[in-house]
Amino acid sequence: MLPRTPQSRIFLATPPVDFRQGMDGLAAGCRRGLGDNPLEGAVYVCRNRAGTALKLWLSDGQGYGLCMKRL
Repeated sequence: MLPRTPQSRIFLATPPVDFRQGMDGLAAGCRRGLGDNPLEGAVYVCRNRAGTALKLWLSDGQGYGLCMKRL
């Protein structure tokens, strides 16, 4: 569990994301779509096309991790 502060930013992607992408593909989408550096500590939430699963992409400053949740 990564510690989150009240100043932590959380971004929710409204269009569906291809879940076949790995962490690098999601990071590239963050850079391309938001113009944001995904390694700065924000949390990015993406959904699949059917809306049955979520992926959370987050960084702790030293690396990043990926979490998936089926709804």
